Amino acid sequence: MRRRLRLAALPLHRFALLQLVADAVLVAAAYLIAYRLRFEGPLGTPERYVELRDATLLPLVGVSLVVFALFGLYQKSWRYMGGRDYLPVVYGVAVATLALPAYNALVQPVAVESVFGRATVGVPTSIIALFGTLALVLVGGVRFAVRQLYERPPHGFHTRRGARRVLIVGAGEGGRLVLREVLRNPELGLRPVGFVDDDPRKRRTRVEGVRVLGATGDLPRILDEAEPDEVTIAIPSAPGVLRARVARACRERGIPVRTLPTVFELLQTQGHLVRQVREVRVEDVLGREPVRMELDRVGAYLTGEVVLVTGAGGSVGAELCRQIARVGPRRLVLLDHAEDNLFAIQRELEDDRHVHPALLSVVLADCKEEERMREIIELHRPTVIFHAAAYKHVGLMETNAVEAVRNNALATRVMARVAGDAGAKAFVLVSTDKAVAPATVMGASKALAEFAVEAEQARFPATRFSAVRFGNVLGSSGSVVGIFRRQIARGGPLTVTDERMTRYFMTIPEAVQLIIRSGSLGAGGEVFVLEMGEPVRIVELARAMIELSGLVPEQDVAIEVVGRRPGEKLHEELFNPYERPQPTPAEKIQRAERRPLDPRSVEAMFDEIGLLVLEGDAAALAAKVAELSALHRPADLTART
Repeated sequence: MRRRLRLAALPLHRFALLQLVADAVLVAAAYLIAYRLRFEGPLGTPERYVELRDATLLPLVGVSLVVFALFGLYQKSWRYMGGRDYLPVVYGVAVATLALPAYNALVQPVAVESVFGRATVGVPTSIIALFGTLALVLVGGVRFAVRQLYERPPHGFHTRRGARRVLIVGAGEGGRLVLREVLRNPELGLRPVGFVDDDPRKRRTRVEGVRVLGATGDLPRILDEAEPDEVTIAIPSAPGVLRARVARACRERGIPVRTLPTVFELLQTQGHLVRQVREVRVEDVLGREPVRMELDRVGAYLTGEVVLVTGAGGSVGAELCRQIARVGPRRLVLLDHAEDNLFAIQRELEDDRHVHPALLSVVLADCKEEERMREIIELHRPTVIFHAAAYKHVGLMETNAVEAVRNNALATRVMARVAGDAGAKAFVLVSTDKAVAPATVMGASKALAEFAVEAEQARFPATRFSAVRFGNVLGSSGSVVGIFRRQIARGGPLTVTDERMTRYFMTIPEAVQLIIRSGSLGAGGEVFVLEMGEPVRIVELARAMIELSGLVPEQDVAIEVVGRRPGEKLHEELFNPYERPQPTPAEKIQRAERRPLDPRSVEAMFDEIGLLVLEGDAAALAAKVAELSALHRPADLTART
């Protein structure tokens, strides 16, 4: 925190002394000029007003500086003055102007003899009006001039030799921020050639001196005429459709496209805004609007709580830790059985995100070991548990069915039961759309995990159990996006199992926002599902990623259809046939309504599955999974109503 000088009771910034001196000179000049203008003529200023001027000058300057400080005029550098910062200047000058006649009436510094006796010399109304006007012009004008000199140096804007011509898409706040950064920092080596904006009111106008060349619909013509070296999308909230349209037009001409990061990304980074501009990523052009929530509001229920995250080193678990740390939990317990991943998220939280080590507890353990879990829960007494630990690679789980069920299903029941025994307030399971009508071992194991959580709700009504179901997560370990990137780096081909195949996609921050928000919804036992928009064709995703790499599909990089793997579905679903989507108080989150399970039937099924896992009978376990897949939801698990 910057040191401050304290004059009397007024906190002043240590760099405000020059501002104080400048304002003192400006106020004095305004007062003297007001007298000169008022008494302009051959007779000059009458002697009594000269005496009044000299007697009130210093008190007026002193009172004005105190009033300006009270209105906060010295708590910001003039180079950073914005539009709203001039309002306190108006208020300060108005109060200082009214203080002049008030001071004269109370102190009566000058008096003269008259036929009625000794009379106080008053400040003429014209001088008060002139002083107020001049003070406002001088005090406000010098601040505006300093800001303009900083924004546009008097020697003009000169780029380095070989500067790249940049076209900015978006002439709003984001676009103006990018332009100002370019103008302030010639070392960036950029030269703006124009704006593109869809607002008809900005057509053929200039923004900060740079012309708006047209709308995004005119982009092909603008690119041909302006011939930029690169294009920057300066709209943090730009929809995927707009980003895709800009990227397509630029790709056809071999012009690289970059985009301003989202507000979420801006809050997590530092430095020059232009240096944070990044390449357009696949999630920018998927065509669905990202879900944005106010984390401080939706995660407020975690403030002051002891929160445990299992699978804390995984892609979703690590993001859970990052976002939960921002809402001020009393303690954040990170649990994972992968040493390297756990160490990485611990160092990130402490070193990069400045989370105090005393707020973190890092536990290396396996969720499948019940006694160890009871020890950990007893030691840390978490009130909210997010269970993100799971195996998720479909192909690996098909060939390792025993371990898939042990880790995804049995371990979830262990964690849920331990949480209920310990009296935790909430337990949130991270689930997947593959649990819907499961056709693979991985999907069936996650469906069993959902059954286990619902059954434990009946056993422990004091704990609020819930599951959160969503589609594919971009950037997670094993994501198709990562596979495609590696295949593009090798020169291809990109392998697609079926041209008709579609999947739902979302980003990791979106998924985590949903998980955190869902933890505060409902009374317990619910399955929450994100409204994920339209599914994306995998083959179209492959083409988009090739094009974003500056290559041509089927020409530079081939796309090869290799056929579906066992159990792989063409289209994933978010709800089972026996579930009905129901709205929730949270935007974009639905609840899967279904008949309640019979906890005793679930217990019997888990006993049978647990025995097969204990015996390592993969064949029998696979048969049980096939039964679950065929029935979607075994009838004997449903409570009779």
